[in-house]
Amino acid sequence: MKLSVVIVNYNVKYYLQQCLESLQRALKGVEAEVFVVDNHSHDGSVAYLRSRFPDVHFIASAHNLGFAGGNNIAIRQSKGEYVLLLNPDTVVGEEVIHASIDFMDSHPAAGGHGVQMLTHCGERALESRRGLPSPIVSFYKMVGLCKHFPQSDRFAHYYMGSLSWDVPDKIEVISGAYCFLRRAALDKVGLLDEDFFMYGEDVDLSYRLLKGGFENWYLPVRILHYKGESTQKSSFRYVHVFYDAMLIFFRKHYGGMNALWRLPIKTAIYVKAFGSLIGTTIRATRKKLGFRTSKAKSFPHYIFVTGKDVMEKCQQLATDNALVAEYRVADKDSLQHTHADLLKEFGGKNRPYCIVYDTDLFSYQDILNVFAEQPKQNIHIGFYHRKENRVVTMMEVIGD
Repeated sequence: MKLSVVIVNYNVKYYLQQCLESLQRALKGVEAEVFVVDNHSHDGSVAYLRSRFPDVHFIASAHNLGFAGGNNIAIRQSKGEYVLLLNPDTVVGEEVIHASIDFMDSHPAAGGHGVQMLTHCGERALESRRGLPSPIVSFYKMVGLCKHFPQSDRFAHYYMGSLSWDVPDKIEVISGAYCFLRRAALDKVGLLDEDFFMYGEDVDLSYRLLKGGFENWYLPVRILHYKGESTQKSSFRYVHVFYDAMLIFFRKHYGGMNALWRLPIKTAIYVKAFGSLIGTTIRATRKKLGFRTSKAKSFPHYIFVTGKDVMEKCQQLATDNALVAEYRVADKDSLQHTHADLLKEFGGKNRPYCIVYDTDLFSYQDILNVFAEQPKQNIHIGFYHRKENRVVTMMEVIGD
């Protein structure tokens, strides 16, 4: 077995379905097995998906094991030479898996690698390449120096901002959203640390890979990562779990350092956590009092790009769901030209637009590429799935 793919799911069945469909295309010609560990979801994920993906190994946990625990369950059952940890809220381009395998086969010192993750509007996610959050690196980020000097080798080391986006390079931290690992490396350094419930386990594992004598790499092949559809990042629970993970990592790997360094870093973590809690409280209070953002900014204008044969279905879907929408007919050969025209027409306007591409007509790779080549913050990626007559975007699922 060449590759084992492990996905931990929690209440995101339609995003997971989209992820698995993109993965099916990317795995063509690869000897692979796919595991989905469902962390006690309440949306019927397993019942809905099991019949649709009969070749996938579904593990329905009776409890929420967390990210580390869920992954470890499947890793222990898997047999692949390589193990890919993949988030359910991702879309994988058709070329990505083959590129990952080819790279690992030709770089025996690599313990693992990540890829170029795109945001919902096609921008490159900074989390694609990270440095270890040492006390000084964490300090630079928390006080804003990383943000103000984004290409500095010193101040922006947290996101390794001095590296090129366009060539493979060594990094320190591999994101857990797409973490392609060598099993021999896992056998040496151990699996994910289950003391981390949801965040920080990828940082910890990456650090152990480096200490074990392996290299961590970044590859410039693209996936989409919605970044947190399973988690409400404005929630009190998120703030608690995220900053608790920071403290766990800090105590585990830097607990013996000088108290003069420990105190300001711990203080900064607590201050940051307190500030986040205050922010979530204010947002929650405003919501309860009825404050809302303007409708123009809350609800996007949809632009369906598909073939003539399903145009009426798209129009009916928009009508049934009260969408503001318009339509374009295109094919694979006209994709780049059509997308460029849409960017000229709608890019930069003071409201969000979602360009919805037909996944039966266009490859995931081509869709991601046209967004990545000229990202616009007000232009979002959408996918139309003919079989289900469904649209999936970062903001919502329409047609379920």
